[in-house]
Amino acid sequence: MPQPRANPKRRPRDGLRGFAFLTMLVAGICLLPMLAVAIAALSGGTETISHLMETVLPRYAGATLMLAVLVSVGTFALGVGAAWLVTMTRFPGVRFFEIALVLPLAFPAYVLAYAYTHVLDHPGFVQSTLRDVTGWGPRDYWFPEIRSLGGAAAMLVLVLYPYVYLLARAAFLQQSATTFLAARALGASAWAAFFKISLPLARPAIAGGVLLAVMETIADFGTVAYFGVQTFATGIYTSWFALADRAGAAQLALCLLSFALFLAMLERAQRGRAQYHDTSRRQQRMDPAQLAGAKAALAVVLCGIPVLFGAVLPVVVLLNMGIGSEQNLFSPRYLGFIQNSVTLAATAALVTVMAAILVGFYQRSHPGRRSQSAAYIARLGYAVPGGVIAVGLMVPFALFDNTLDAWMRSTFDISTGLLVTGSIWLLVLAYMVRFLAAAMGAYEGGQAMVPSNMDAAARSLGQSAIGTLRRVHLPILAPSLLTALLIVFVDVMKELPATLIMRPFNYDTLAVQAYRLASDERLEGAAVPSLVIVAIGLMPVILICRQVGRQR
Repeated sequence: MPQPRANPKRRPRDGLRGFAFLTMLVAGICLLPMLAVAIAALSGGTETISHLMETVLPRYAGATLMLAVLVSVGTFALGVGAAWLVTMTRFPGVRFFEIALVLPLAFPAYVLAYAYTHVLDHPGFVQSTLRDVTGWGPRDYWFPEIRSLGGAAAMLVLVLYPYVYLLARAAFLQQSATTFLAARALGASAWAAFFKISLPLARPAIAGGVLLAVMETIADFGTVAYFGVQTFATGIYTSWFALADRAGAAQLALCLLSFALFLAMLERAQRGRAQYHDTSRRQQRMDPAQLAGAKAALAVVLCGIPVLFGAVLPVVVLLNMGIGSEQNLFSPRYLGFIQNSVTLAATAALVTVMAAILVGFYQRSHPGRRSQSAAYIARLGYAVPGGVIAVGLMVPFALFDNTLDAWMRSTFDISTGLLVTGSIWLLVLAYMVRFLAAAMGAYEGGQAMVPSNMDAAARSLGQSAIGTLRRVHLPILAPSLLTALLIVFVDVMKELPATLIMRPFNYDTLAVQAYRLASDERLEGAAVPSLVIVAIGLMPVILICRQVGRQR
């Protein structure tokens, strides 16, 4: 009896329809803030943007661009220099510095800003000691102003250079010694071989690290706001709250979004052009140069400076400030801040990692243009500053809440209030959009270790797609998922601009409390929540340090 022919246009039911719908939903949520900002900015009229261009826009653009340039130069110098020293040379303490150079990554830049302002400002320890020793008055000497654009750049460089250091170190470790030794054999000095051979080979990785640091710079709010540097990030907050100018905030957010997406495209193009490779068939490891005497001492100093000023000194200062403050970490008020922070961070981490699993598994199971586009959109959040995401979500959901409330009032004489805009869930969505790329990076790194034949074996044994994910992938990916949870958890604990704009009324976190106390010039009090944030931030950094220790 002839068998009926299968319809080639009909797809088999594979249990992934729900995955497809949820993946598109996640991608839509990630795309919503960018679309909402663009629509709100374009509907604001030309009068608003003309006024901004005549008043604050040039100042915001100039400060943001200058800050980005300073941070890119600083992170390049510190990150590449430290990576080269610990990879290609040997000196006392090199094993310690390999790991310790990652520690500043646990510090938010605004926490360093509070610590160094307490030490270097006019009433601080350094200038007070200088006046006591010399007998000078306030106008008798010049001292660098910490609350300045240069000061903000220094704080950001100290906490962001590990991005460049980690990527450059990995690139240097993967290089073969053959090309470097060939350059030396042809008469090039060690410095010439470094600049002409090793540095160009590592250029894609270094450029990616610098661009990541620059994207974090333009997204920063706490540091620049505290130092009084007027950038796009502070302008958005000022327009939204202080001036109640929603159209102005949206147009400033669109400017910052355009800059951030341009940097994201640069970073992606940079990775796409990463075609440098060693054509030699023999992979020969570079023998590190043994340093002694003055050169060894100089290497210790150069590697010790970022660790000292980026981690050790801030902790000492914050501990000293916290001990002398009147803040009681175990009071009901502070326990409430901790509970709010942990609740937000844990909820956001779970939601974000679940979204990463959805997008990543659907892309693996149904490779194609639709799944790849959804994954690309989901990754865009890392390039979008928190203030832009906040404005982009507040505008449409505030419109929805106000429309629903007006309809309920006119129809049933009932006020629904702010159902979505004033809730914790909208803030959780903002965190998911902002940090989904980080969770997907950790998830996909683990997923790459699962061979595709395991999927085929599970399906041949009768497992559905969801069963394959639950019984095969998730048990294998448990360490990667834990890493993703920790990374998102800590990022949410440190996040400030979106939390300030979107948090429910009277729902403050440790980051908000630290910012509020510092804004009131109560730096000793701000040290207490800052120390808790740093202590929690050390968790993923310890994981990174363990990975660094295994790489050699």
